[in-house]
Amino acid sequence: MAPEMKAQRVLIYRIGSLGDTIVALPCFHLIERQFPDAERILLTNFPVHAKAPASAAVLANSGLVHGYMQYTIGTRSPMKLLRLAARIRQFRPDVLIYLMPPREIDAVRRDRWFFKIGGAVKHIVGQPTGEDSARKTESASGLYEAEASRLARMIGEVGDAAPNNLKNWDLRLTQSEREAATGALGDLDGKPLIVCGPGTKMQAKDWGRENWRALVKRLGERYRNYGLAIIGAKEESSIADYVSVDWPGRKANLCGQLSLRSTAAVLERASVFIGPDSGPMHLAACVGIPCVIAFSARGLPGVWYPFGQQHRILYRKVSCFGCNLESCTVESRRCLTSISVAEMADAVESVMPMGLSANRSA
Repeated sequence: MAPEMKAQRVLIYRIGSLGDTIVALPCFHLIERQFPDAERILLTNFPVHAKAPASAAVLANSGLVHGYMQYTIGTRSPMKLLRLAARIRQFRPDVLIYLMPPREIDAVRRDRWFFKIGGAVKHIVGQPTGEDSARKTESASGLYEAEASRLARMIGEVGDAAPNNLKNWDLRLTQSEREAATGALGDLDGKPLIVCGPGTKMQAKDWGRENWRALVKRLGERYRNYGLAIIGAKEESSIADYVSVDWPGRKANLCGQLSLRSTAAVLERASVFIGPDSGPMHLAACVGIPCVIAFSARGLPGVWYPFGQQHRILYRKVSCFGCNLESCTVESRRCLTSISVAEMADAVESVMPMGLSANRSA
């Protein structure tokens, strides 16, 4: 481990969605360890019409950062850029931790110029100088380097983020966040639990509501002593009702009822999480829960897989894998439609706790 570094103010540059923040958790923990007495501010994007960034839903109450500075993605407005540069100079960061996704070298150079202008930033850690930010492949498995591992590699100057250690994914959930989960679960609290998050805002990741309904029905027949909780955004509540309609036992539709962090508190009580590539998948992995995922091939295999070895990822490496499309119209999502309900059900059974047979129907 690198020795503790000296800095009074640290600016962390990471933009993206909830998942982008979650996979950077080991780096946030490392930054706190190495700069424990510094003021740590996250430069990130804010959703349109929102007063707080998406990252605040993940990091709030954790103490990993102390505040947020807004960056407008893709802006070319000179006035907006000048105002941002002024705010950075006013903050006077001793170090900038660069936690950006792989970018073209010209974009990286523009970033360096922007942060160095007027002496706004004294030292930048993690900014690539060539091909070092490119994703690597693991020859034995054929998987690409996980985003969490790539980020940790890029800021190795700070120390070892150790993304393979579960403690470095700790969300530091509070007692009140766990109490909110308990209240939402009601009579499911303390019972064996399966959690499903079938929703996705991206058509290319959607396994299909009929498939999720069929899977949930099959699992209900196998695991009658289990309760079912459906999680997701408020607008996914009707999908949750549809998916869970054939569940024979106790169930709870929690869509839109809990904060992201209280949703994590629900997940830490589960035996398994089932869903697509999603934020809830990463939340489940953070709290050590096995995930069974119908994973779209829009991304490269391995990059966005959940942390840990306990998961079952069903990924079809079709000829068009890595397309990065948000909507698949030409290929009709054949990477997902080739994943059967029976395969998913068998994958769930493979990760369920020992002694499960006593809870199954005859």
